[in-house]
Amino acid sequence: MIKDPFRAFNTSPKIIGLTVMMYIRLPLSLRDVKDLLHEHGIDVCHDSVRHWWNRFAPMSASEIRMKRSQWIRQSPQWRWHLDEIFVKINGTQHYLRRAVDHEGEVLE
Repeated sequence: MIKDPFRAFNTSPKIIGLTVMMYIRLPLSLRDVKDLLHEHGIDVCHDSVRHWWNRFAPMSASEIRMKRSQWIRQSPQWRWHLDEIFVKINGTQHYLRRAVDHEGEVLE
């Protein structure tokens, strides 16, 4: 059984999702997001926006990343590269690598 992540909140999950997406996608401050919501008749505190962002942003960001990567992989011009490097940290040599797509987004 999957627990509802919004069960502890009195606010609608759609409003929380919209608020988190606005803060993630747009270069706005917490108070700017609060003001935009207030213009649409939704009265929340900027601290509520911060709390929702702290709680739901990782979940939303991973969902966005997953949808974006699925869309990009279907595109014919999608390419990825493997970055590799040897670094020395405190005298010990380490090997680091990461996969990066053609837009510079780190792939999972």
